[in-house]
Amino acid sequence: MASHAQGTFAGTSLAFNYPIIEVYFKMKRRDFFRNSSLSLLGTSLLSSRSEAWSEPLRKDKVARNVIFMVSDGMSVGTLTMADLLLRRREGRASTWVGLYQDKRVRRALMDTASANALVTDSAAASSAWGGGRRVPNGSLNVNADGSANKPILQKFKAAGKAVGCVTSVPITHATPAGFCINNRSRGDQAEIAEQYLGLKFDVMLGGGREFFDKTKRKDGRDLLAEYEQAGYGVLLDRAALLGLDALPAKPLLGVFADNALPYALDAAQDAELQKGVPSLAEMTKAAINRLRKNKNGFVLQVEGGKVDWAAHANDTAGLLYDQLAFDEAVREVLSFAQADQETLVIITTDHGNANPGLFSDRHFDRIQHFKHTNDWILNGIDAHTTPAQLIERVEAAQGYAIRKEESETLLSFYRQRDESGLYNPAKLPFKPLGVIQSAYTGVGWAGTDHSADYVELTMLGPGSELLKPFVKNDELHDLMLLATAVASRL
Repeated sequence: MASHAQGTFAGTSLAFNYPIIEVYFKMKRRDFFRNSSLSLLGTSLLSSRSEAWSEPLRKDKVARNVIFMVSDGMSVGTLTMADLLLRRREGRASTWVGLYQDKRVRRALMDTASANALVTDSAAASSAWGGGRRVPNGSLNVNADGSANKPILQKFKAAGKAVGCVTSVPITHATPAGFCINNRSRGDQAEIAEQYLGLKFDVMLGGGREFFDKTKRKDGRDLLAEYEQAGYGVLLDRAALLGLDALPAKPLLGVFADNALPYALDAAQDAELQKGVPSLAEMTKAAINRLRKNKNGFVLQVEGGKVDWAAHANDTAGLLYDQLAFDEAVREVLSFAQADQETLVIITTDHGNANPGLFSDRHFDRIQHFKHTNDWILNGIDAHTTPAQLIERVEAAQGYAIRKEESETLLSFYRQRDESGLYNPAKLPFKPLGVIQSAYTGVGWAGTDHSADYVELTMLGPGSELLKPFVKNDELHDLMLLATAVASRL
């Protein structure tokens, strides 16, 4: 066991014995709650004042709700540059960094490894939170020996809480699925869509219509109709989401795009996309408004999934503007939590990705005026595009003119179509464009894959006192159960 190092919480004189928490995580939950009381737990661990709240926490107070927010694939450089962009454009800090600046939260580093690798994927990372054990990469709450770990939203649902997920990528994708189901393969999203059906989770919002629509599923199964027949409200566009208050109380499935939702920057320039597709903040607000009606509280996971996709593509505009879209969702969550004062808010990422950074600020301010992502640029050209046309397209999208030889280099990839990389089915030259773009923005990249970096972990609200300065990802499972006192009922 680690030595009994002492620390203090900001604004208090309470000594905090870090190994106490390690003991709690290692003890059997049933034995612990049979031989002690919640009030004793509150006396030892929950009696400090959290600066995020206007009133001191009662010694016996636990979290009624949990909102777990994930900016998928967010390296610290992503958080930094999004904050710098906002400060220089609007003169204010990002919501997340502002919490640090105002000393309103608990903060830690988190080890993100999976069961079989230092570099995790999103399935194993979410499963560590969701199932409480590290599993091999690619797996959703299934261990190497084939045994399964019960996902945390199923536990909270059984305890009487309303539960749900919100994401900017398919709702069947790895991060939401890791809180919800067991599956040997994260890639079987059509099967994951079927698994969700019987769970009757209260709110599931994101993309991924192709895995529910009979015209797009390989087996022709009409899951959208099956969800409706099972008593779900099915939402297919932004108008339906914004009119949610008029719908009766029943489980909700919202799928607002065939695959992932569009990048936030591209959507901001397209009236049709804005009309049809809600923002991450809008989905988050709608989910909270529906879930909060449950008398026993709720647990909600919110994911900014396109941050990860942009990092894989070395797409600076996609990365930073989707990080800011996630930050707007954080703002919505804090607005609710600060009024509610019974909600544990967790803000983090599952792993780093591509490790971007600002290496020259000479051209950084150009990004303030970008209108489109690299994704928009590359998907709008083909092998017949001329160098002059590509130069014009880049300048219209991002305000600078690349050189003719750079344009010719990019177009050469359209003759071969042999580029690799995740989320790149058309084999477009995302990495070469990212390299070219660096000279015009000052933003550089270490690669196109996940990293093993320790990542930011932020908490505020009741239960945040449980946070140690350094944690492993799988420890958050028990922390959530302890913070809500649900562990005593398992």
